[in-house]
Amino acid sequence: MFNKKSSAGTFLSKALLGLGIVVLLGAFYTKMAPFAPTHPRPDDSKADKLKLQPGFTAEHLYSPSENGQGSWVAMAFDDKGRMIASDQYGALYRITIPAIGAASTTPKVEKLKIGDGSVSQSMGTAHGLLYAFNSLYVMVNNRVTPELPRHSGFYRLQDTNGDDQYDKVTLLKELEGNGEHGPHSIILSPDKKSLYVISGNHTDAPEMDAYRLPKTWKEDNLFPLIKDPRGHANDRMAPGGWVANVDPEGKKWELVSAGYRNAFDMAFNETGDLFVYDADMEWDIGSPWYRPTRISHATSGSEFGWRTGNSKWSPALPDNLPAIINIGQGSPTSMLHASNAKFPAKYKNTLLAFDWSFGIVHAIHLKPSGSTFAAEREEFLSGVPLPLTDGVIGPDGALYFLTGGRRLESDLYRVHYTGNEPLLSSAPVPPVNKENLLRRSLEKFHEGPNSAALAAAWPELKNPDRFIRYAARIAVEHQPVSEWKDKALQEKDPVTAIQAAIALARAGDASVKSALNENLLKINFKGLSESQKIDLIRAYELVILRLGQPDAAQKGKIVASLNPGYPSNSAELDRSLARILITLEAPGVIEKTLALMDKKDDQGNTMPGGETATSSADLIMRNPQYGLDIAKTLEKMPPAQQTYLATMLSAAKTGWTPQTQEKYMKWFRKAFSYQAGRSYIGFMDKARKMALANVPEGKREAYDKLSGGDLLTKNGNDLAQSVYPKGPGRRWETETALPLVENLANRNFQQGKDMYNAITCGRCHVMAGEGGNIGPDLTQLATRFSTKDILESIIEPNKVISDQYAATQLVLKNGESIVGRITNEDKTAYYVSQNPFAPDMVEKVLKKDVVSSKYSSVSIMLPGLINSLNEEELKDLVAYLKAGGNEKNPIFSAQAAKPQGGK
Repeated sequence: MFNKKSSAGTFLSKALLGLGIVVLLGAFYTKMAPFAPTHPRPDDSKADKLKLQPGFTAEHLYSPSENGQGSWVAMAFDDKGRMIASDQYGALYRITIPAIGAASTTPKVEKLKIGDGSVSQSMGTAHGLLYAFNSLYVMVNNRVTPELPRHSGFYRLQDTNGDDQYDKVTLLKELEGNGEHGPHSIILSPDKKSLYVISGNHTDAPEMDAYRLPKTWKEDNLFPLIKDPRGHANDRMAPGGWVANVDPEGKKWELVSAGYRNAFDMAFNETGDLFVYDADMEWDIGSPWYRPTRISHATSGSEFGWRTGNSKWSPALPDNLPAIINIGQGSPTSMLHASNAKFPAKYKNTLLAFDWSFGIVHAIHLKPSGSTFAAEREEFLSGVPLPLTDGVIGPDGALYFLTGGRRLESDLYRVHYTGNEPLLSSAPVPPVNKENLLRRSLEKFHEGPNSAALAAAWPELKNPDRFIRYAARIAVEHQPVSEWKDKALQEKDPVTAIQAAIALARAGDASVKSALNENLLKINFKGLSESQKIDLIRAYELVILRLGQPDAAQKGKIVASLNPGYPSNSAELDRSLARILITLEAPGVIEKTLALMDKKDDQGNTMPGGETATSSADLIMRNPQYGLDIAKTLEKMPPAQQTYLATMLSAAKTGWTPQTQEKYMKWFRKAFSYQAGRSYIGFMDKARKMALANVPEGKREAYDKLSGGDLLTKNGNDLAQSVYPKGPGRRWETETALPLVENLANRNFQQGKDMYNAITCGRCHVMAGEGGNIGPDLTQLATRFSTKDILESIIEPNKVISDQYAATQLVLKNGESIVGRITNEDKTAYYVSQNPFAPDMVEKVLKKDVVSSKYSSVSIMLPGLINSLNEEELKDLVAYLKAGGNEKNPIFSAQAAKPQGGK
């Protein structure tokens, strides 16, 4: 992972070789000579690669992976100030850490003895650890193995004989789910009387003793359901990821919040408000249903709308709550509140959120906003690379964090403040405002029937604060329907009537359908604000989804009320209108929707309101492997609104003309020209096939071709390519690959060329006159480099990195950092290229805003491109490279040089 010194000539030649072969680097060659600024490289110390806020100091304390102790992903401090950590696939360890400033910083590490020490008593594979109530609580996340037979679940470990080991193991709750979407973290409640646990969407929500979120959840979407084309989470339905409150004995479980994808961690702030850090789905990048990583205020009974495939709810819908901040792409692993840290006072009400993929600790500064919070982000800490797994504030007020996971190199760090600013202890606790107190008073009615609930909650259904309205509605839903059904059907205030209708649609039965629609029809759609219009449409949707389609007369009235307002001037409102009007087969809705799709689409690649706090382009070079999908998407991003409307139109069975059907089908062919996450093509193909089911049978074959069916692979998940690697691939190493390719003869020219293009080299590089013109010509590669050089530069791109082409991390005065390749500079600014697929797009960074800069210790070349190849494919690829794309080179046999049917 770190640079190795060599002679100047060898260093430069090998670096240039690697840059010439690997696709990501090729995109960074330009016609002008690349600019090579003189920035320092990170020192050998692992702590030196960290970018910190001013006044903070980092120490590297320990490397468990270097000591054969696995890759640590969870940690906690016990009552004696010792750290306990867990290997992701192994045991628990206890670490005694020297104090800050001690002469020696080497920790004492011991493997914990659990129970009687037998294999059956082994404990580990934890995603969550917490010491509380004289016990160590362990959230085991495990596919059972003979070495670690513990099933996933919530465990309590106790020392009953005083020998400082955990001899008693109690399973508090077995959980069905494991892996990276399994059961995760544990935290202590603000009153220190109970525990909170959190799990991802591949963990079944167990039967609870109580439900703050009423157990009435359904998929609730008129949008045509398309499950992930690659099969991810296709059997996972509502409620998705969840949060529960548990008593110390593990006897009472209460569901608090749900509707997450893979919420990994949570934290309380000083006012006792709970926040959850939820993950995105990187395969959905570029799709209109993509949800970035985000932090949500997990209020009592809250729902956040994750649903499988493309059915995730918009944050604008009233029956779920929005995030307080969308961070962007990443992999959340840990979150904590900094109130106990000996940090400057500005961090008094700050969450620290850890991203594994891109190596950033985000500081999320919270500020009360009505009954919830607004949030601002800054980059607290980062590293390239820095696969963050867990963090905790220690008894000494320092931040301790781990890196590792997925068997990566694992390290333990400590960060403490050495500057001169006033510390947290001098900062006052933020007061709880009146809106927050009102919301909490309503949440007391989420515990079940209460005779005082309706009088308190009903007036707040029209409160201007969305979180208060939500809390009031959940309070109403907890009361017997018979006590408020008539009240809901007779409500005259439009805002109250809409919220009451949502509650009744969720809690009532089909007997109220007609009366509920009639009361909603009394509301003047034109007189509502945009958000109120969305709420009204959602009420109609839920009546349809939960209680059934309206009769013909009511259908006509609903269409007459809504159709004149479509299209609107709002992307979100148009999505809501399209869903309801296409479902109700409104006259002219197909023509209106196609006309909307003709408009220029300036919307981003997420749901409306999905703007992110981080720049997608800035993430690419922080981790090229995970940044590849981002780079491709930003190069040619699909139009989000068109994609959404086109998918919705696949549900339209009537109202088509030959002209509208042909225009619609042509759109799909164009859609396949865009680039997005791995599932994008498959989603579009499934929508296309749903649309084909609605065309006349005699025209289906023609429309299949018109809509791009000929562009796709047989399974429809990818665009057709002449040849894909057959594999099976392997994790190639230079030592294992070199003997196979050192002496090549009678190789297959066509297969070598196909593999060259299959792993996308030809996209950027010229070989024998063919290929892209962004990268250098590779035709003469073999005249300059040995076979070993070629292999080594492909397989080990981090081994030697030329300063001329290295990524640079610029640290700015505001604490942020920018990572990219500096292509030029003038007296006042650096010009930074961050996307290898769009190298001409540069960000101008003023030098006066830059505090420092250093080269990244990680190559911007993407590793592993050849890992999809089998032995014969690898041989033919290397032969093609060594031959410079010359079919007549003696390395190829005459017979093998003939096309193999792939072209």
